[in-house]
Amino acid sequence: MDRERAIKAVEEFLKSFGEDITREGLVDTPRRVADAFAELLSGNGKNAEEYLSKTFESAGRELIIEKDIGFSSTCEHHLMPFFGTMAIAYIPDKRVVGISKLARTVEVFSKRLQIQERLTNQIAEEIMRCLKPIGVMVVCEAEHTCMTCRGVKKPGSKVLTYAVAGDFSKEKRDEVFNLLR
Repeated sequence: MDRERAIKAVEEFLKSFGEDITREGLVDTPRRVADAFAELLSGNGKNAEEYLSKTFESAGRELIIEKDIGFSSTCEHHLMPFFGTMAIAYIPDKRVVGISKLARTVEVFSKRLQIQERLTNQIAEEIMRCLKPIGVMVVCEAEHTCMTCRGVKKPGSKVLTYAVAGDFSKEKRDEVFNLLR
């Protein structure tokens, strides 16, 4: 990130709306916004393979689900947050990954400018590529502030997306949804 360039861009943005960037409450705002976006977009340039490459032997081939993985991301259409929870289900093929690594994978992809549909698919595809499980399913439920705070203004509305990769039968999908209820 070019921090100074980002700060200048925020200053210009605020000025374009008639704000006085020298007033007390706004003096440090451009720096704070630049630092905030550096954190919100910290997944750029990161690779989830770093987390998913450390696996452990497992004889089981039963469904593994990690649920209620909280996340926040930034909508690429409005630069506003969306946030919610993810559930990741996979059927291992002789190898499993540490449970924190799934949450770290969510962080890598959510800390980028995103749309929920792509985010859900990227996580499923990366887990499939790195872990090589029999199958994977990612379920994402999120509230989008671009819909709740502006535009249609429907607070509490949520979007549910899911992605499947590999051999994940309809029965297994139904099992995941039943277990998540």
